[in-house]
Amino acid sequence: MTLYFMLKWIHILSSVLMVGTGLGSAFYMFFTHRSGNVQAQAVVTRLVVRADWWFTTPTVFIQPATGLAMASLAGLPLSTPWIAVSLALYALAGACWLPVVWLQLRMRDMAAEAARTGQPLPAAYARCARWWEALGYPAFAAMLAVFYLMVNKPAMAL
Repeated sequence: MTLYFMLKWIHILSSVLMVGTGLGSAFYMFFTHRSGNVQAQAVVTRLVVRADWWFTTPTVFIQPATGLAMASLAGLPLSTPWIAVSLALYALAGACWLPVVWLQLRMRDMAAEAARTGQPLPAAYARCARWWEALGYPAFAAMLAVFYLMVNKPAMAL
């Protein structure tokens, strides 16, 4: 196996792990928020934070490292249109993801405290959940577009 194809395999695997973890976390958080079950919200937010640290965070670094290495090995400049657009979309997704991480930490802590004390969730939890969801849509759409560009490598003009 050549270095390029080893990097490609790692790149594809990490992209699937990143988007799959994000989609799974979004699914459980979305429906658990709407359940009104504070105990469930405490458990799911705790596990989503853990999944982000264990799976998403490493792939955030693996993706550009392997992508940039493959572009270099293939002799493709970063100004290649599909690469430039992919990098911009990846940056957009990252700009959405960073506040989402902070929101998830706050939501985890609020849900854990409410579950521990038997109190309802504070209004701040619902605000965080709305922001979390609002930031998730553009991040996920950006990553779907990156997948398209990564697979199809279309001829584009900038």
